[in-house]
Amino acid sequence: MINKIILASKSEVRKKILKENQIECEVVPSNINEDAVKESLLKEKASPEIISISLAELKANKISQNRSGDLVLGADSVIDLKGKIISKPNNREEAFKILNNLNGQTHHLISSVCISRNGSMIWNYTDKASLTMKQMSKKELQTYLGKISDEALYAYNVYQIEGEGRSLFAKIEGDEDTIMGLPVKKIKEYLKNYK
Repeated sequence: MINKIILASKSEVRKKILKENQIECEVVPSNINEDAVKESLLKEKASPEIISISLAELKANKISQNRSGDLVLGADSVIDLKGKIISKPNNREEAFKILNNLNGQTHHLISSVCISRNGSMIWNYTDKASLTMKQMSKKELQTYLGKISDEALYAYNVYQIEGEGRSLFAKIEGDEDTIMGLPVKKIKEYLKNYK
């Protein structure tokens, strides 16, 4: 089994998940302009799943072009609320709007992973989780946001399922690792059988 890869992401959560699963990784962020790619794909009427896998592939391919023979893991997650993609907030006002839109609703969190080698994708996987947020007052949403640091808010979207965020939800269906942005069981399966 291969147990060392390059992670084309600066996500601390993804790095931590890999480490907890005994997969060594070297972090080399792809630094692609995700918003521009999303915008272009949305103009083409791409589904949230296609956007998620396209971003994961783009990240992995970009780094693997310069790392001959190495396996590079790209990952991306999108929030899909009734077919509309919800992006990460840029400030607390946007974060509040996002929470207000999700309030009392069921949405899907789609996480895609891609492994590339020599600039081309050799494997990918996409998983979806379903989350139903409790109906909360504006004051409750503001109180919740007050507990979240800026760093966490902008890095991991508006809810941290592994922490305070769990209290926002009435129902969570799906793999916890998928919700945190990295369906690691499938990655391990692939690496175990990689030749």
